[in-house]
Amino acid sequence: MKVVALVSGGKDSCYAMMKCIQYGHQIVALANLLPSDDSVDELDSYMYQTVGHQIIVSYAECMGLPLFRRRIRGSTRHQDLSYKKTLGDEVEDMYILLKEVKKQIPSVDAVSSGAIASDYQRLRVESVCSRLGLVSLAYLWKQDQSLLLQEMIDNGISAVLVKVAAIGLDPKKHLAQEISSLFNYLHKLKELYGINVCGEGGEYETLTLDCPLFVHYRIILKEFKIILHSLDTIAPVGVLHPLSFHLENKGDSTSSSSCKKVDNLYPEKFDLVHEVTDDCLGDPEDIHQSFSDITDQNEPVAFDSIRVRKKIRDRTFSISCCLQNRDKVSSGLKADLKIALATIERELMGCGLDWKNVLYVHLYISDMKMFAAANEMYVTFITHEKCPLGVPSRSTVELPLIDEGLGGAYVEVLVTSDQSKKVLHVQSISSWAPSCIGPYSQATLHKNVLYMAGQLGLDPATMNLCSGGSIFEIEQALKNSEAVARCFGCSITTSSVFIIVYCSKSIPTSERKAVQERLEGVLMAMKSSDANEKSRSKVLNPVCLYIELPDLPKRALVEVKPVLYVMEDAEAMTEGSSQRESWGDWGFRPESWHDSIITKCIITGSICAAALCITDETVVRICPEHTVIGQRDRAYGKSLNEQTIEKVARFCTYLLDKILWESELCWDDIMSLRMYYPSSIGISFESLSGSFEDAFAAVPEFHQSSNLATELPYILVPVSGSGSSMAFGDVLTCELFAQRM
Repeated sequence: MKVVALVSGGKDSCYAMMKCIQYGHQIVALANLLPSDDSVDELDSYMYQTVGHQIIVSYAECMGLPLFRRRIRGSTRHQDLSYKKTLGDEVEDMYILLKEVKKQIPSVDAVSSGAIASDYQRLRVESVCSRLGLVSLAYLWKQDQSLLLQEMIDNGISAVLVKVAAIGLDPKKHLAQEISSLFNYLHKLKELYGINVCGEGGEYETLTLDCPLFVHYRIILKEFKIILHSLDTIAPVGVLHPLSFHLENKGDSTSSSSCKKVDNLYPEKFDLVHEVTDDCLGDPEDIHQSFSDITDQNEPVAFDSIRVRKKIRDRTFSISCCLQNRDKVSSGLKADLKIALATIERELMGCGLDWKNVLYVHLYISDMKMFAAANEMYVTFITHEKCPLGVPSRSTVELPLIDEGLGGAYVEVLVTSDQSKKVLHVQSISSWAPSCIGPYSQATLHKNVLYMAGQLGLDPATMNLCSGGSIFEIEQALKNSEAVARCFGCSITTSSVFIIVYCSKSIPTSERKAVQERLEGVLMAMKSSDANEKSRSKVLNPVCLYIELPDLPKRALVEVKPVLYVMEDAEAMTEGSSQRESWGDWGFRPESWHDSIITKCIITGSICAAALCITDETVVRICPEHTVIGQRDRAYGKSLNEQTIEKVARFCTYLLDKILWESELCWDDIMSLRMYYPSSIGISFESLSGSFEDAFAAVPEFHQSSNLATELPYILVPVSGSGSSMAFGDVLTCELFAQRM
């Protein structure tokens, strides 16, 4: 991509440019924001470093690139973490500056910044990039600061301190000192006082005088004075004010004639420098279509079901919508998705809610080749502006929907009415974890449960699938999931209650066992590395499910979707189950083999994650009169009969009831219940749905406090295969997640 680099003069923004080039991008322009008053060194800004701005004008000559500069006219007006366009805010100066760069250089695709740990700054850069249709590149994001500082020095960044504001840093002693000479001292201060060695906590700021990108000149600082802003005896604050400098030609650094004198710090602008003075406050906010604009109430579509479950206690519920067409035709994926999303939006509005209340979206589509078109429709409903608390996390996979008469799209959302969700949404491309460029986030935390977006085996820095096939993809996907989990102070190996692995049908049969072994091996290795961390003394054993699907985004072979239970006090978690028996006579007697088809992760009285795997063998045990039907026979159209389906549904309900009561939870606590069935099994969606409706309708007979006949948030999901292993041998797989609020 062609990149405009935001440069403050600091080491971070310069090294970020070097990383961009390392990953194959091209820096085509520089952009800088400076004070409106030349005599001012530092502004009271949460966004911009301006100390040393007098020298930045020379970066254009040093690099041989155009430099666009704008004087900061705004101030800090919008102080919330997530930024919303605010007139007069200093972020709007960045918008105007980058808008002009894009106008002058239309080929610009991306913006580079040196953000390392500040969500405040990163989110504002991402907001501006989103409005301008640019990609944010932040290759230093979440990197270990000690290693990063060493990398900068080793890779030729020559930078001096121009501001200090931390205990142990003395303006008179440390200003103008090279970071290379202070490396050990900064680490000593980290050990003593916990400072950030890269200065990310505002401990110090730097000015880069030379680096490998300065191909023509290096900067020689001749004269400066130290200005003290605070005489605090513990952490005095001071800045370096440059008085004169010159440029030394790198081609002949020993010749006096090679030095371009710049004693006048404000020379006449030369061709490489462009000052952006436009007073435009930016384009108006995008006008998004309203519900009435998007929906056509007269569209002839037959709905299979719209299931809504509301719980008065905590107001957390699920909505799912799929379109049923027995002729197995579709109006088109985009048209069907429009109707599904509009229907869900109407249901939200009926509850006095909207998209900002959605925690998670499962987007099932009939053809992954239409992924871009699906996204186009998705963003007409779900936008950053509509979700000020953070956009919901999302997973998108392909299902055999058309074959099952379910239209081109199937949507399931998890909703809450409270305002307590915490969203991690990093749109910048970095080396940390794959970015989410668009209105869907990496993870959403709500009521101690972390709902993580599906993670592919992408190399974060390039956003390309890692090479080597499914075995390497599963390892990278787990690493990406772990990077996201760490942002919430947990790990997928210690806090996961569910790890769902979506697998493409394209994985060769010969590789399946190796993929599962690699997943188990990576988790074991991660768990071993966590064993010595005292903060993670409690380790949960997650339920692992493998779901085979026709296709995944980017033609990936695997996708990992973890669900984690996050507690501030890990010691408070008590995994296990009581010995309470389930209520009611469901017509089944307890058998020892029942436990063999159940895997579960239970935190008694709080969380229940469980999988119920029904195989051909299980069906025969439930219905001895039933003859085992092999896959070859199913291909010839043989199927389970209606009576068998009904008995299987009732048996599943019986075991789910037992699991819930052993967990000291109840049906009202169910957050999600998915029933995966192979589309090749010969069971119609309609028949299976009817059988489970009848089975669940019997629940109130045994639990007088429940009224679940129409409110249970279960959905039927047609897949290629499913199970607790990559053998995908299940006739039916039930995925249960319950939580007591």
